[in-house]
Amino acid sequence: MSAAQLLVVLDGTIVNIALPSAQAALGISDADRQWAITPYALAFGGLLLIGGRVSGALGHRRGFVVGLVGFGVASALGGLAFSPGMLFGARALQGVFAALLAPAGLSLLASTFTESRERGRAFGVFAGVGAAGAAVGLIAGGLLTEYAGWRWCFYINVPVVALALAGAVFVPGSGPQATGRLDVVGALLSTAGFASVVFAFSQAESRGWGSAVELALLACGVLLLVAFVVVELRASHPLLPIHVFRDRARGGAFISITLMFVAMFGFYLFTSYYAQTVLGWSPVRTGLALIINAVAALVGSTLIAGKRHAPAALIVPGLIAAAAGMFVLALLTPESTNVFALYLVPALALTGLGLGCVMPPTASLATAGIADHEVGAASAAYNAAQQIGAALGTALLNSIATSAAASHPDAGSHAASVHGYTTALTFGFGILAAAALIAAPLTASRSRAAVRS
Repeated sequence: MSAAQLLVVLDGTIVNIALPSAQAALGISDADRQWAITPYALAFGGLLLIGGRVSGALGHRRGFVVGLVGFGVASALGGLAFSPGMLFGARALQGVFAALLAPAGLSLLASTFTESRERGRAFGVFAGVGAAGAAVGLIAGGLLTEYAGWRWCFYINVPVVALALAGAVFVPGSGPQATGRLDVVGALLSTAGFASVVFAFSQAESRGWGSAVELALLACGVLLLVAFVVVELRASHPLLPIHVFRDRARGGAFISITLMFVAMFGFYLFTSYYAQTVLGWSPVRTGLALIINAVAALVGSTLIAGKRHAPAALIVPGLIAAAAGMFVLALLTPESTNVFALYLVPALALTGLGLGCVMPPTASLATAGIADHEVGAASAAYNAAQQIGAALGTALLNSIATSAAASHPDAGSHAASVHGYTTALTFGFGILAAAALIAAPLTASRSRAAVRS
C-alpha cells in the first residue's frame, strides 16, 4: 500500500525535473510544455471521488490491483512516448488510475489495521512514504534524468508497481462495499468542479489571478462544487456523504492537511529554485539536499506519529514545526552566508518533521469511525484535499513570489529573486500558523478514541 502511495505522490513531482529534457527530445513548444504536468493533476484531482466509489464497488483490493496495473501501463506508455500527444495522454492516463489507486490504498489500510497500536504504526509508515514522496520525486527526477535519461522517470514506476502487486497478494480481500446506483449527476459535477479549480490554479502563473479566464475558471469551479454539495445532500446514494465532514475532528484533519499542502508545495518549489538559480547548484545536488526533508518526514511519521498519541498532540505541534522551518528559510537575505548549514538544513528538517507528524493522524482521522461502504468516499476526499492544497499552494505562492520580485528595486537580479522567495515563504509561515490555530480546538475534540476507532 505504501509503495502505491509513493507512486501517486512521486509522479506529481518527478516529471518536473525531467521536463526540459523531454521537451527537447519530443519537440514540445514552451506554450504546450505545461501539458506534461497539468493532465495528471486534472485527471487525478477531478476523478478522485469517482475513484473512491469505483473502489468500493469493485472491492478495495480489486480496485487497488486494477489501479496498480493501469498506472504501470500508463507509465510504460509515457516512457515510450514518441510525440507530445502520446506523452500528454500517458500523463492523463496515469492520473485516471491514480484516482482509483489512492483511495483504494487508504481504504485498505483503514480496514486492514484496526487495533490501536498496529493502526498507528501502519498509518505512520504509509503517511511517511507519502510525506517523503514529493521530495523523493525531485531527487529521483534529477538522478534519473542526468544519468539514465528522462524516459526512466516513467519506466521506474514499472518495478515499483510489480513490487506492490506482489505485496497485494497478502492483503485481506473484501467484497464490494458500495451499494445503490452511481450518483451520475454528483459524479459529473464533482469531476468538472475539481478539474476547473485545479486547472485554474495551474494557469494562475501564466494568466494572472485577475485575468478574465482565470476568474471565470475559478467561479465556474466554485459554482459546480456548490451544486455538487446541494445534490449530495439530496441524493439517496451520494457519491460523497456530506455527514462525513460534520465530525469536528475529521473536519480539523481535512483543514490541516489542505493548508499543510498549500504551504509545503510552495516550499519545495522555492527551495529548488533558490538552490539552482541563486546558489548555482545542479538538479542532482538540489535533489540530494532534499533527502534531509525526506528522512525527517520518515522519522516524524514512524518514530513519533507511529506511536500511540492523541491526534491533537501530533497535528498541532507538527504544523508549528513546519511553520518554524518555513520561518527559518524566510530569514534568508542576498548576503546570507553558510546557507546550507544555517538555513537549508534546519528548514528542511523542521518542515519534514512537521509533515511527518501531521499526515498519519489526519489520514487516520479522515477514515476513523466511517462505515465500510463510505470508507472509499472518505479516502477519496482526503486525497482530493491534498491535491487541491498542492495545486493552490504552487500557484498562489508562486504568484506572490513573482509579484514581490517584480516590485523589487533591482528587478531581475538575484536580490529580487531572494526577496520574492522569502516573501512567499513568509506567507507560507502564516498559513501554517493559522492552520495550527484552527486545528487546535477541532482536533482536541477527539483524542485517543479516534485512533482506536
